[in-house]
Amino acid sequence: MRGWLKVTIGLVVLSGALVGADRVAVGVAEDEAAEQMLKSGRVNQRPDVSIGGFPFLTQVLSMKLDDVRISSDGLTVGDGSHQVALHSFEAKLAGVKVSDSMSSATVDTGTGSGLISYADLSQLLPPASQLVPNATGLSLGGNTRLSLSYGGPGKIKAAFGPVPVGEGTVRNQGNTVTAEGFRLTGMAAVLAGLTSQKLDPVSFTLSSLPAGLNLAAVTPQEDGLRLTFDGKGVKLIG
Repeated sequence: MRGWLKVTIGLVVLSGALVGADRVAVGVAEDEAAEQMLKSGRVNQRPDVSIGGFPFLTQVLSMKLDDVRISSDGLTVGDGSHQVALHSFEAKLAGVKVSDSMSSATVDTGTGSGLISYADLSQLLPPASQLVPNATGLSLGGNTRLSLSYGGPGKIKAAFGPVPVGEGTVRNQGNTVTAEGFRLTGMAAVLAGLTSQKLDPVSFTLSSLPAGLNLAAVTPQEDGLRLTFDGKGVKLIG
C-alpha cells in the first residue's frame, strides 16, 4: 500500500508541475501575441490577449489555437482623415493558425464588438455646411457638424446645435456606415429658409478595423453606436 501511495503522490506532483508549466507557457504566448499584433498594425495599442483551451502545449504542437480572446478599451478607428475611440472592444477568434515564432497568424472565424460615442460619431460625418449648402439662417460655421443622440430602437436623433433636425436611421454596407432620413422641419426649416428639406444620406468608410475583422452591423444604443464585427480567414498577425 505504501508503494502505491508513493506512486500516487509522485503522479500528483508531476501533474501539478505539468499544469504549472502549461500555464507559464500560455502566459508567455499571450504576451507575445499581444506584442506581435501591435507590431503588425492590426491594433493601434497593445491589447489584452487570452488564450483558452487546455492543455495549451498540445495546441502549440498542432500550431493551431482553439480559442483566442482579445479586448481593449483604447483602440481607435477612422475614415482615413479622422480617428475616433472604439470603446469596450472585445473579439473571439477560433481556429488561429500560428507560425512557430508567432510572427504570423490567420483566423478561421472571428467575431467582435465595440462602441463609438455619438460625439465621436459626429466627427466622422461631413460638416453641416455641406449637408445644407443653401441654408442662410442656421449660421453654420465651417466646422459645425450634426450632433447625434439616441432616438430609440434603430433610430438616432440629430440637431444643428440647439435646433433639432429629426430622427434618422443608420445602416452599414460592408465597412461603410450611412446615416439617413433626416429632414429639416419646423424651426430648423424656418431658420434655414427652406421647407421640409430632406438631408442627403451621409456616409463614411471605416478603415483598418481591429484584428483584421470586418464591420458586420451597426446598432444605435443609448451610449453610442454599437459596432459588430466578423471575419473568416482573416490575417491576425503578419
